[in-house]
Amino acid sequence: MICMRSKIIAICFALPAIFHHANAQLCQGSLGDPIINTTFGSGPNPGPSLSAATTNYQYVPNDCPNDGFYTVRNNTASCFGNSWHSFSSDHTGNANGYFMLVNASIQPSAFYLDTVKGLCGNTTYEFAAWIMNVLLPSACSGNGIQPNLTFSIEETNGTVLQTYNTGTVAASQFPVWRQFGFFFTTPVGVSDIVLRIFNNSQGGCGNDLALDDITFRPCGPLLTPAITGIASDTVSFCEGTPGTFTFTCSVSAGFNNPVLQWQERMNNGSWTDIPLANTNSLTRIFTTATPPGDYQYRLAVAEIGNLGSAQCRIVSRPLTVSINKNPETTAVNDGPGCAGNTSILTATGGTQYLWTGPNGFTGSGASIQLSNVQLNQAGKYYVTVTNAAGCSKTDSTTLIINSSPVATVNLVNASLCAGDSIQLIAGGGTSYTWIPATGLSNANIFNPKASPLQTTTYSMVISNQFSCKDTAVININIIQEPIVDAGPDKVILKGQSIQLSALVIGTGNSFSWSPPVFIDDIFSLQPVINPPADSRYILEAVSNVGCRSVSDTMFVKVYNGIYIPNAFTPNGDGINDTWNIPALGVYPDFELFIYNRYGQMVFRTKNIPIAWNGNYKGSPCPNGAYTYLIKTGNGKDVIRGSVMIIR
Repeated sequence: MICMRSKIIAICFALPAIFHHANAQLCQGSLGDPIINTTFGSGPNPGPSLSAATTNYQYVPNDCPNDGFYTVRNNTASCFGNSWHSFSSDHTGNANGYFMLVNASIQPSAFYLDTVKGLCGNTTYEFAAWIMNVLLPSACSGNGIQPNLTFSIEETNGTVLQTYNTGTVAASQFPVWRQFGFFFTTPVGVSDIVLRIFNNSQGGCGNDLALDDITFRPCGPLLTPAITGIASDTVSFCEGTPGTFTFTCSVSAGFNNPVLQWQERMNNGSWTDIPLANTNSLTRIFTTATPPGDYQYRLAVAEIGNLGSAQCRIVSRPLTVSINKNPETTAVNDGPGCAGNTSILTATGGTQYLWTGPNGFTGSGASIQLSNVQLNQAGKYYVTVTNAAGCSKTDSTTLIINSSPVATVNLVNASLCAGDSIQLIAGGGTSYTWIPATGLSNANIFNPKASPLQTTTYSMVISNQFSCKDTAVININIIQEPIVDAGPDKVILKGQSIQLSALVIGTGNSFSWSPPVFIDDIFSLQPVINPPADSRYILEAVSNVGCRSVSDTMFVKVYNGIYIPNAFTPNGDGINDTWNIPALGVYPDFELFIYNRYGQMVFRTKNIPIAWNGNYKGSPCPNGAYTYLIKTGNGKDVIRGSVMIIR
């Protein structure tokens, strides 16, 4: 991570560490397993301190140690005003991996010391370590002190066997791990050596570093392994497949009298020696029963007499036989299915699926949908499942298809008078369900009576003994009875004519008037009548589909003339208490006015023949004569006269 700081605001950019092999004198042949592999461990911050014999620097648990101090961390960030690199893992990229973070002392000194025991005499070893200069190039005004290290391999008596100087470990714009190392040979009879790491630069502004992964490994001739007939170091096949493979390994010059030992391990376990496998060729047989896994083989080589010690061996790179697991499959269907419906086949366990089935069926995919499936599509369906490793397994599922019923009904469309019933009859199944149940005598029998109040579509769902279903539909159209209004009663003078105004609501109906006398059109809703006497006219509407008829009657009052009483007695005895002219109704637009002897209007009505009770503004009018005026509304007839109030 690189951070830029301006005043009190820090802006950080996460950057990955870069790994680089420096100009080290590393082993050019083959290496053995690490004898020493100092990784400093892993875990949460801070890491544990080193033993007192390992360094003369003082440990601090916090990040950003000062001159002459060190810490063990799995990350470091924003040290000394962001003048150090910020990074969040060790050199392997492990976010929990520890490294040693060093701020060098002012005076050059050895800051790391370790004794390595159990080496083999007269054997060549490679020493290597990973170093990072944590100082940014811009730090210390661009004049920061750069680390310069010397690695020294010594006998325990102080005799120096080999030294190597890194030179200046240059600063870099981004975090860069560099591997430095060299190889050395132990004298005959020497099994313990001392590693000393010197910091040659002065302390101060700079000379700050991180140290990780210190390794010692035997170094020897170049071992070149191969699988006969295979171009790579790995051969892969699927479990259940037999195979025989021969592994070879050439050994370059370098050992005086080399001895060989083939080793094997499974699934990255521990390496074990294969008895009697001591030539440069090894043949292994894999049977159909060999369990899946990664089988690895390598050749270990040492000088004669040293083969029994792992510290003396070099090993080839491993050759791998990968036996991949076959898929663990399932194959199922959602049946039993019903003819005409959809059935689904499903398989699991792989990345590719190829299906075969009855009647030459083929398909691909984890799920197969069979639409409108028929009886001849029943049977066993096979699926070949292939996993990501290319291994396949065939599974199967048996699909059962049952016959579906055929629903029948006694009618498809019917018209029904409101309030009537109709018999519905279905067939073809063992159970029946009518939807909706509204208006049915029983929704779960094959022959319910239907009496819907409005037009309804009934779906009839039948099932057979396999619970397979079919559906039929019946539409019932409800004929509502008509609404008939013959219009208001009428009054006329004898010899007059008047037009009726009737109403019939509904469809599919016919209507007529009776009696058919003194009427100009019995099939009209606005006929003209002129009866010579009081009459009743009946308007009847009849459904054209046979539903019952509906009628309404209007009355015509025929007056010979207009009778106007000349007196009345509004005394409350129930006899002749009002002045009434019923025949005024023959004039639809009449107006009636009544005045007292002073010419004051005491009563008025228009269009409606209302009787006068002899009051004016709620008070009884006095006895006497009152003048009336009737405008008939026809533009010419005006009727005048007087009426007496007698109490």
